[in-house]
Amino acid sequence: MQLVATELRAGNIVLFNGQLHRVMNVVHVTPGNWRGMVQCKLRNLKTGNQMEHRFRSEDRVEKASMDTVEMQYMYSDPGGHHFMNTETYEQITLSDEALGEGLGYLLPEAVISVDFYENNPVAVELPTTVILKVVDCEPAMKGATAAGGSKAAKLETGITVSVPQYIEVGTRIIVDTRTGEYSSRA
Repeated sequence: MQLVATELRAGNIVLFNGQLHRVMNVVHVTPGNWRGMVQCKLRNLKTGNQMEHRFRSEDRVEKASMDTVEMQYMYSDPGGHHFMNTETYEQITLSDEALGEGLGYLLPEAVISVDFYENNPVAVELPTTVILKVVDCEPAMKGATAAGGSKAAKLETGITVSVPQYIEVGTRIIVDTRTGEYSSRA
């Protein structure tokens, strides 16, 4: 399916230079009396490399036709990360590269969307937020408030996020998967 460059949205997966790219960011630019442009940040789904490209507003871009399937995360082993289709119970294994940064937000039995292109898994879509437990951080400060600064906290999946001073070990927090930042207590 062909899209005009002005129809591109963050999250779209497009064929660009013969490879699949996810549109990460889109900015419409109209500089003075020149023609409008669409500045896009693209991430190559195969290599993970990011690039910026400027399309003319009348340029056409091929939108990849993807099949999206709900999959449940089961477990990880040295062979990869194992997922099960929630409808057919078919199982697939994804590599660290396919999951990318999403690996730090996966808990057993979490349901995510996996995008397939020509029957091959190419990308995963995580929920916007996840609830994770703090397993290690500095002790909470007496009388600390949300405006009192931040500290590093290690979460149950192994990632580290910056949290307010009043957060303690064992606290369940909400983390935004798009930015990797602390959102609030759960």
